Amino acid sequence: MSLQQEINKRRTFAIISHPDAGKTTLTEKLLYFGQIIRSTGTVKGKKSGKFAASDWMEIEKKRGISVTSSVMSFPYHEFHVNILDTPGHEDFSEDTYRTLTAVDSVVMIIDSTKGVEPQTIKLFKVCRMRGIPIFTFINKLDREGRDPLELLAEIEEVLGIESYPMNWPVGSGKRFLGIYDRFNDQFVRFKGDEEEEIFPISEIANHGLEDEPVYQDTLGEIELLEEAGNEFSPERVKNGELTPVFFGSALANFGVQTFFDTFLQFAAQPQPRKTDQGLVEPEKDQFSGYIFKIQANMNPAHRDRIAFFRVCSGKFERGMSVNLSRTNKTIKLNQTQAFMAKDRDTVDVAYPGDIIGIYDPNIYQIGDTLVEGKAQYHYEELPQFPPELFKRVQAKNVMKSKQFRKGIEQLVQEGAIQLFRQELNDSMILGAVGQLQFEVFEYRMKAEYNVDIEFTALGERIPRWIKSEKFEKRFFDSRSMLVRDRYGAYAVLFENEFTLRYFLENQKEIELVDLLEENDYQGVTS
Repeated sequence: MSLQQEINKRRTFAIISHPDAGKTTLTEKLLYFGQIIRSTGTVKGKKSGKFAASDWMEIEKKRGISVTSSVMSFPYHEFHVNILDTPGHEDFSEDTYRTLTAVDSVVMIIDSTKGVEPQTIKLFKVCRMRGIPIFTFINKLDREGRDPLELLAEIEEVLGIESYPMNWPVGSGKRFLGIYDRFNDQFVRFKGDEEEEIFPISEIANHGLEDEPVYQDTLGEIELLEEAGNEFSPERVKNGELTPVFFGSALANFGVQTFFDTFLQFAAQPQPRKTDQGLVEPEKDQFSGYIFKIQANMNPAHRDRIAFFRVCSGKFERGMSVNLSRTNKTIKLNQTQAFMAKDRDTVDVAYPGDIIGIYDPNIYQIGDTLVEGKAQYHYEELPQFPPELFKRVQAKNVMKSKQFRKGIEQLVQEGAIQLFRQELNDSMILGAVGQLQFEVFEYRMKAEYNVDIEFTALGERIPRWIKSEKFEKRFFDSRSMLVRDRYGAYAVLFENEFTLRYFLENQKEIELVDLLEENDYQGVTS
């Protein structure tokens, strides 16, 4: 099969939502359709010992949350599907933002009982910023939910994107009969117990639904959509200007397969990617891509580190030599894997859109570009986000300092938590977006490195990086704490807005950088 044919088959997408909207449950159903798993577990199924296939880390199973991004690849009909299941918890939004750089489409799940929630808004903005096509799945239709027209209006008003309902619910909760599939001109009848029945709209009368009051009400709503609703446009979907909306229930496994089949028709195939030397097309013969995530100890028995790599162009073949652009060193890629959450297989070939795991002997960084041959270019910098909470960290037992240093080094390189060293006394300070990141860090230090740690809270701080290396260190104190990040760049952790403003007024010669405003500042992010 030619490179172009392989590219046309690929569908690489992420599923985003507010916590508990049903993201991991939907992922499980898609894996079930792909015949990857024989039965679907639920995240909440802790008593039964059944856990979601995409939640592989021990703490995820115990707490019923997704805190890492999983990658799942499988063939489905004529497609090759790559799903990136992102952390739902907002404390891990940075990991999610990076993962979104590696996909070509996004499925946004909205809880029909709650509507558009805060985390959904944040993640949606990142997708819009990157121009990623967005498909919407309104979940939990088997419960009493909000009015569908009201939900559509909320999507358009709150998220600022036009919508086109591909199907329409007939009733909800106890009166839920099924969905009217507008796009495929068929009816999907809800039968309960993960069963559904599909037949053409023209046969509605044969199935005794025509006289149902709920169905008659639905016909009026559909007529309204036809007259006053938006027109369907594949081009506007591709440009991220229109979101196709599907109704269903992931837990009841209703409307999911018709959603998936239609989604794959319109989801984007691998797209060109920006580099410092212009766009690189996926059809380019020269193999290239970038690392968007590093995960330590996916196999605790071997203490391994895996770099997650998005193939952007050309054909990957195991054993090939590539150039690491940041160091200009040649590397032979022998140990490469494809994923199914925790399960891994050696991968011999991969194509644009595929996500492969590369064994990392501690030489890679998040954002690294690998290119076949001697070419020198970099894929666009991945976003780095400033932490908001800070804590000093040390090992409880000084005799464990070697394991402590190794654990910190490896877990920090995953990017979910950031490391700083205080200039005054070289003490270690961890920075994170949310409290849960510290809990996961503490848990993994104990479980994976056998080190008990203790934190001293520094509270919320406002971090700013210093643009120049030439400045007087005597201007800093405990309220404006001078630190170095893991790359050696100087930063200041300000106690509050007042301290920051006072510093800016009195130290005008020291230029500070806010990462949120200058994500591309090379001295900090490279």
